[in-house]
Amino acid sequence: MAQDRLSPRPSQLGREAFIASYGDVYEHSPWIAAQSWDQGLDERHDTPAGLAARMRGQVEAASPEAQLQLIRAHPDLAGKAAVADALTEDSRAEQAGAGLDRCTPAEFARFERLNAAYRERFDFPFVIAVRGLDRHAILDAFEARLKHALDEERRTAIEQIHRIALLRLESRVQA
Repeated sequence: MAQDRLSPRPSQLGREAFIASYGDVYEHSPWIAAQSWDQGLDERHDTPAGLAARMRGQVEAASPEAQLQLIRAHPDLAGKAAVADALTEDSRAEQAGAGLDRCTPAEFARFERLNAAYRERFDFPFVIAVRGLDRHAILDAFEARLKHALDEERRTAIEQIHRIALLRLESRVQA
């Protein structure tokens, strides 16, 4: 369907234009877009689901080290980067949409404690697709996921990153 097409259409872009347009879908990881383009794009990749599947494949085929770097490219939720206004535009909008920019001092302190505990346990930031969640649901997920085993949490973080990427692509559908 034409109304479900991304804008600009991935299949019509050269490599540099594609990376410029879609290299930010995965946080600070334009290599995913570059590898997706290198694999070849056609009209099937002009929809959010089609391009998300192609990009997901690059992440799934990546080494465990590259996947870990992808997870580590994400900011802490309601963390120092947010306070310092150092988030990417997408991350800032996503965190604000979940109300993380309106935390009470007690909630902010809880995020700080959980971020520190999570990083201590897993050695990477807590990643969750915040769209559709409020800060209370995010804090509850934080608490629950701190109980995961390392391998389970790595898989969960990667799945959340794929969800974030799909949501970002859906926001780029041609009006």
